[in-house]
Amino acid sequence: MLKRAAYERIVELLDQGALKPGTLVSQRELMEMTGSTLGSIREAIPRLEADGLLETIPKRGLMVPSLDVSFVRDAYELRCVLELGAISSAVNRIPKETIADWIDQHETFLANIQAKSDQNDADAMQKLDWDIHATIIGSMQNALIANVYRVNSVKIHMVVQSRLQVTPFNAERITGEHLAILRPMLLRDVAETEKALEQHINNSLHLALGGKL
Repeated sequence: MLKRAAYERIVELLDQGALKPGTLVSQRELMEMTGSTLGSIREAIPRLEADGLLETIPKRGLMVPSLDVSFVRDAYELRCVLELGAISSAVNRIPKETIADWIDQHETFLANIQAKSDQNDADAMQKLDWDIHATIIGSMQNALIANVYRVNSVKIHMVVQSRLQVTPFNAERITGEHLAILRPMLLRDVAETEKALEQHINNSLHLALGGKL
């Protein structure tokens, strides 16, 4: 459907940072950016508004939500509920070989970043980070939860791209937090995995709200 395609293209623009928080955009600009018809853009807008990804501003157009306290807190609190709820299935269903590979990639990255500052490596680690969290949710094999998580992950990515992007300067801390999650996961230790994941998400929320660790 044209409406679905327009929706997906706008979500992709938000997810990749092409539409930045607080930006005003018109329906015609979205049409040009996505290659969609104006009609399909108009049909997609109610769903985007319901998902909290766009807001209609009377007489001004559409606005990408700004990263205010409520937006950030709500997104991270929902992330915490969803991911902690998925840990038991993740620990028991994700193959040990997959988890061991994730650990190897983190350890290799940590060694590389300590030897040299490379943003390309940091970008690759950021992608791996998002893939791991999506796999944790996917382990539940629940399409409804996966869809809720997907929409919320766009909001998380918006925050990360603006405030929490992995860089050579913060990579060692972030990698350490990931390893604290993955190592007990490899041992099938649900309680320790949950504890480390909750701490990681809470740290991210604290930083996203302007705090320091």
